[in-house]
Amino acid sequence: MVIVMQEGASDAQIQQVIDRLIASGFNVHRSTGESHTVLGAVGVHRDFDHRDFELLDGVREVMRITQPFKLASRQFRPEGTIIDLGRGVKIGGPDVVIAAGPCSIESPEQINSIAESIAKSGAKILRGGAFKPRTSPYAFQGLGEKGLEMMKTAAEKHGLFTVSEVMDLSQIPMMSGYVDMFQVGARNMQNYFLLRALGETRKPVLLKRGMSATMEELLLSAEYMLAGGNFNVALCERGIRTFETYTRNTFDIAAIPVIKKLSHLPMMADPSHGTGRRDKVAPMARAAVAAGADGLLIEVHNDPDHALSDGAQSLDPAQFDQLMRELRIIAPAIGRTMAA
Repeated sequence: MVIVMQEGASDAQIQQVIDRLIASGFNVHRSTGESHTVLGAVGVHRDFDHRDFELLDGVREVMRITQPFKLASRQFRPEGTIIDLGRGVKIGGPDVVIAAGPCSIESPEQINSIAESIAKSGAKILRGGAFKPRTSPYAFQGLGEKGLEMMKTAAEKHGLFTVSEVMDLSQIPMMSGYVDMFQVGARNMQNYFLLRALGETRKPVLLKRGMSATMEELLLSAEYMLAGGNFNVALCERGIRTFETYTRNTFDIAAIPVIKKLSHLPMMADPSHGTGRRDKVAPMARAAVAAGADGLLIEVHNDPDHALSDGAQSLDPAQFDQLMRELRIIAPAIGRTMAA
């Protein structure tokens, strides 16, 4: 249930509604917009008559949310969520924010070279894998904390924020000192113990859609973190598994406008994993921005042909720079902007 307070409702009136909700068995989450306060009430409780809340002082409207995802619903925060990383970088605002970098951090020289090139092209976030969930146990598994140190050093040198995948809740305290945003990969989208732990933090989280997950399942996974109090969550379409074999995954462009209608959370896209082919990354990146994506994750490597992982879907710096030039033409056509 969502309760929208009247414009100018007093703190006492808002608190009276919160107290009444708690007494009725709800957990209450407060969202303050530009002109209205919205109260989201969720939880297992006895039957109640929502009209009782409509009569309380300061209440403008009471709405029942029929979707299983309550706090992630667009009804809870109609104006949309904006994740403010700092220094003017906001995911979910007018700017299309680009995160770029290698699938795996390999060496200080590699990550620094990539960070320098993507920063010059206009990216704001350096992505890089330190703990790599690989299908084969014999494949390169990442450099771990040593890799995170390399990425943090390179990002600070070139004025970038950082995002990297967290694999287990035990890694959260250690990684917090190196990343500005946690990434939850497709394989962990329904790792509910991890999601609950991330919900107890306030650091931003990038949640990728599982390769066989429905959009409702993606939003319910986000709900775990929102229910814990962390509303700094961005969703990411990264391709789903279908019967098609020409591309690594089937990149679901339709998920972008659908999720943005259903939810207030920012929606990003990863065309690198979505296609698995370097020659398809740029077309799908352009399509994702045109479809309304709030940001992109692009795999970039200074020497893709010799990358330790996912070189086939990584752009080189020149290709990435060309893509950024193209995106700056597309973004204004749909009322968005991109950093120069």
